[in-house]
Amino acid sequence: METNTEFKHITETKLELSSQLPPLPSMGGYVLFAGVVRDINDGRQVTHLEYEAYSEMANQMIVAIIQDAFQKWDLQFADCIHRLGKLVLGEVAVIVNTGAIHRDEAYKANRYIIDRVKHEVPIWKKEYYVDGSSEWSQGCLHDSHEH
Repeated sequence: METNTEFKHITETKLELSSQLPPLPSMGGYVLFAGVVRDINDGRQVTHLEYEAYSEMANQMIVAIIQDAFQKWDLQFADCIHRLGKLVLGEVAVIVNTGAIHRDEAYKANRYIIDRVKHEVPIWKKEYYVDGSSEWSQGCLHDSHEH
């Protein structure tokens, strides 16, 4: 059985930040969040990351989170895509973008989406360090945020 590795919200393709805004004339606020691979974590030098996921389930969960955001706020636009595979320093791991008539809704929805994706969606991150060791990330405990 062939497995589809490309999903709308989960991809192994390198993520690029777009310079184009969604063409929504009533959108007064647009928020773009990009999670970028950094060179240090908990005081240890990082060389690269690898992300793994149960892609089909992860995609379905991200869809549900975005739908929840549309129910909570009057959004004009919302999307999230998370990268899988090996990522080097400076590469984009996740993009969340939201748009609404008012900026406050766009900001709140964006934070809501990224927090839920990082805490709930089955995407696992393995960090590789300059000393040759590696370990699975323990998650985003310090990033918890009330919704």
